Amino acid sequence: MKDPMKMLRQVQQMQDRMGKLQKELETETVSATVGGGAVTVVATGTQKLVSVRIEPDAAGDAEMLQDLVVAAVNEAMEKSKQMASDRMQALTSGLGLPPGLL
Repeated sequence: MKDPMKMLRQVQQMQDRMGKLQKELETETVSATVGGGAVTVVATGTQKLVSVRIEPDAAGDAEMLQDLVVAAVNEAMEKSKQMASDRMQALTSGLGLPPGLL
């Protein structure tokens, strides 16, 4: 069996790294643009919506604009989740844990 103190230190180091990663994800952003540039959404790596930019020409058709905003937000959230997942996977890759455990 491995040294319990060594394992405890490794767990503490991992917690520190995860805390740093969380802080980084709070400030890093992804963007999604739909409708040929009509709507652009920016979100953080922690799935917080930062901004929505709508081109004035897109405001003429309310129903289409609603659909574009929803599509852009969904795409930005998916990109944000993927970025967070990729970062977490890189952080935990050396631990030998099964995929998807964290």
